[in-house]
Amino acid sequence: MKKLFLLLIAAISLSLVHAQSINFGAKAGLNLANVTGSDASGNSMLVSFHIGVLAQFSVTDAFSVQPEVLYSAQGAKFSDAGESGSDKLGYINIPILSKYTTSSGFYGETGPQIGILLSANESEGGASTSIKQYVSSTDFSWVFGIGYLTSANVGIDGRYNLGFSNLEKNSGGNGGTLKNGVIQIGVFYLFGERKGK
Repeated sequence: MKKLFLLLIAAISLSLVHAQSINFGAKAGLNLANVTGSDASGNSMLVSFHIGVLAQFSVTDAFSVQPEVLYSAQGAKFSDAGESGSDKLGYINIPILSKYTTSSGFYGETGPQIGILLSANESEGGASTSIKQYVSSTDFSWVFGIGYLTSANVGIDGRYNLGFSNLEKNSGGNGGTLKNGVIQIGVFYLFGERKGK
């Protein structure tokens, strides 16, 4: 997965050489996060947020490449033996998205994302404990999204981040898995004039 990610970055970098315009922006929004997998019994969705910055490299009027740097609060709620709590995971996510925009302003986007773990805490019974030593330090996922960009450079997007990496740092050879899955609904603003606007 790491080799695929590096290969995609190299391919996208070549396309950026031909970029006809560059716009920068800021974004924020809602996360509906969960952790799925064979070891995720009793998990449910955790409501959280993401916030960060982006750059849009327009290759043509319709096609662009959009790298982002986002802080993303993820994880899941859980219920175990009558006790409930939550696992909260904080990441710096770096998606690199290929984006196709129609003349009406609607667009589709997809691409790889790497997440760097900043924090991992388990809250249960009013107490919070760090579990960072048990969680993998990087998370690879694939992003699928749609959105709409207005003529005023204000946009809204909806995404799903499909996690590929096992979050368990030491699964003990039992073959168990835990993977991130995050629905994101965001708003963003692009600074400056866009090509073809």
